[in-house]
Amino acid sequence: MSDDNVKLRKAIYALLIAIAIGSLTGRIWNVESRSGQTPFLSANDMSRWCTIRALVDHGTYSIDDVMYAKDKTTRWSTIDKVYHLGPDGKRHFYSSKPTLMPTIMAGQYWVIKNTIGISIAERPFYVGRMMLTITQCGLLLVYLIILVQIIERYGKTDWGRIFVFASAGFGTFITTFGVTLNNHSFAAVACLIAIDCWLKIWIDGRREYRLFCIAAVAAAFTAANELPALSLFGLLGLTLLIKDYKKTIIAGIPGALLVIVPFFATNYIAHGVIRPPYMHRSDGVVLTELPVDSAAPLNNSAVDESLREAMGGVSFNLSESPKVEVREPGQRWVLDDPVLDRQWALQKVDNKIEIRQWDNWYDYRGTYWKVGSTQGIDKGEPSKAVYAFHMLIGHHGVFSLTPIWIFSFIGLGMMVKRKDTNWKQFAALVLFLTVLCTMFYIFRPLKDRNYGGVTCGFRWLFWFAPLWLVAMIPAADWVAKGKWAKIIASVLLGISAISASYAAMNPWTHPWMYDYLEYLGWITP
Repeated sequence: MSDDNVKLRKAIYALLIAIAIGSLTGRIWNVESRSGQTPFLSANDMSRWCTIRALVDHGTYSIDDVMYAKDKTTRWSTIDKVYHLGPDGKRHFYSSKPTLMPTIMAGQYWVIKNTIGISIAERPFYVGRMMLTITQCGLLLVYLIILVQIIERYGKTDWGRIFVFASAGFGTFITTFGVTLNNHSFAAVACLIAIDCWLKIWIDGRREYRLFCIAAVAAAFTAANELPALSLFGLLGLTLLIKDYKKTIIAGIPGALLVIVPFFATNYIAHGVIRPPYMHRSDGVVLTELPVDSAAPLNNSAVDESLREAMGGVSFNLSESPKVEVREPGQRWVLDDPVLDRQWALQKVDNKIEIRQWDNWYDYRGTYWKVGSTQGIDKGEPSKAVYAFHMLIGHHGVFSLTPIWIFSFIGLGMMVKRKDTNWKQFAALVLFLTVLCTMFYIFRPLKDRNYGGVTCGFRWLFWFAPLWLVAMIPAADWVAKGKWAKIIASVLLGISAISASYAAMNPWTHPWMYDYLEYLGWITP
């Protein structure tokens, strides 16, 4: 390839980057909630913003003072919260999201507040949009620059390289989510950094210590933002151990700890335990039991002597005014003692009533996540087969909404057929991770089979975008050889761009295909 072509490609990359960053910046500067009070679009991102504000403005992870502030001029509320005892021995609300990313973002807000002197409570649009611009445009810029380097290293044709880059800039949901604070953007960029280092080590034969360290940091940070990406972290770690175990141990392990330690440390500071909130969705250990005939007074919200004796037997002498809240008559109750500031879960099991330690942080008065309270798509899809269909080729389909990914799997097939063993192994890695995580989501419990809630696509697989873009490279080079193949690829890129643009101002909306099926009456809201 001549130097002139290299210069031309780089000029095209630069123009596409400018358009992508400019488009994202314009959308961020116009982002606004449905209430018109903040630039925060959903309960999901508001949950994180509440933590950011609480840390800097109130010095705590508890979001009580944010949600119930005396100043009611702006609405700061979210359903993505949990309720449990805090370090002061009293119960508080906290964001249900992992603590590491909001803590990092709180550092940015602290700098803005202490240099410009403006708080996000007073000027949510000014500060919020500023932080989104710095964060999301910065992430997208890093993402596209690293991708250029990968495409230039492994691509063979001008058309193929530019097609892959255009797909990254305009044909995936990574840019769609740029107007909101979310974990998927962080995870996608971290995944790309990790896989870039891995490719330099595995494919290019490089052995710098920094590559092992950066790969570990990035893979761990991917997992910190996307729980199923623990599979990526584990698999990359294993393969790097095989490639060079000394450098993986010396550089990789300390790199991973740079993420692992803060992840659990911030969680412990926030919640008093190591386990993140999403691991507190069920009752704790059984403390004692009651006879089944105790259900009658419980259903009348009464605390009788048998209940008092049972609690006293496990060192909890109830106060004068404990309360029983009936959650499911004859089946489930909550014992709440405001004096002790404690709760217990009571559940009928067979012919007895178990009294358990309270560990369901999502079960509080007025919770959205109570059984029977969820609405619409959040109710979950009962059929795993239907869920798999819509997840892959239906209204939230990976391939129906973003058909450019078809070329990624063609590319993986081409890699498998190559004589180069290293590329075969890369293809095996991507295929294994894709199948593993896809099956993970298909076989989730009913309440989790909700396509990620009201969102523009199947967001839980968005972090795969870097892996699939790299896999697309050989297929794009193959397509470049045929006129009709290029036309078909361009059409599929156009469809992908439509899907990415449909929710450009608010990714927390249904995909266009879901809306159309709902319009036809094939889906009941």
